[in-house]
Amino acid sequence: MRVLVDLNRCQSYGQCVFAAPDVFWMKQEESLEWDYQPPAEQEEKIIRAVHACPVRAITLQTGADR
Repeated sequence: MRVLVDLNRCQSYGQCVFAAPDVFWMKQEESLEWDYQPPAEQEEKIIRAVHACPVRAITLQTGADR
């Protein structure tokens, strides 16, 4: 599983941080950072983060997507 974030689309709304705080976090006020290859047990939270992103900047790739 791999998490991709299009930083050209990301507007730092931070909804992903609330949905999956172990995967996404803010560095300073507007800089999003994330775990590119989080553990599989985070998948459900990441899917929530993907759907919560208002600009659809997050993509989750699973084994079949690569």
